[in-house]
Amino acid sequence: MSDRSGIFAGDDPFEIARAWLREAEASEPNDPNAIALASVDEQGMPNVRMVLLKEIEADAFVFYTNYESRKGREIETSGKAAFVMHWKSLHRQIRVRGTVTREDGDKADEYYASRSLKSRLGAWASRQSQPLGSRTHLMGEVARLTAKLGPNPPRPPFWGGFRIRPTEIEFWADGAFRLHDRFRWTWEEKKNTWEINRLNP
Repeated sequence: MSDRSGIFAGDDPFEIARAWLREAEASEPNDPNAIALASVDEQGMPNVRMVLLKEIEADAFVFYTNYESRKGREIETSGKAAFVMHWKSLHRQIRVRGTVTREDGDKADEYYASRSLKSRLGAWASRQSQPLGSRTHLMGEVARLTAKLGPNPPRPPFWGGFRIRPTEIEFWADGAFRLHDRFRWTWEEKKNTWEINRLNP
């Protein structure tokens, strides 16, 4: 599109997303890779929570979590999710929605091994989203697992990644007088290409 220039220019939405994230890493004070991740339960009731995006691949966005958590179970049931990244320092956001598959192979092992030991043991100890009697109980479980698993615990079978493959990506930038710039990329499966439309603010 002729008016898609500057920060919106390019033929690859994942490269645009990576470029925006790189800019945010230089200006955003905390967690520039934070995303508000949305899922729905079996009744269609939505849930949203903050998680950290760990990779923008050639055709997908990847984050890691406990598969037995509420979000993990909801995503496994529906096979779909959405998220928004918002950077106050840049006055920009990216919205994504699409289908979800697991990343529970070598890449998940590699990422898990890169985390601090305490974080790796915490992944084993936490029954994420389940009721917890006290913090003391949780810390006791961490201590028990530290003694049991040692300094190099394997990745838990219930913990790994999710890969969101978008059907839609929207890039938004703040404009004067609330006349924002918005471009929506929609994946056209039959044409094997992205359709790009400028949207009204």
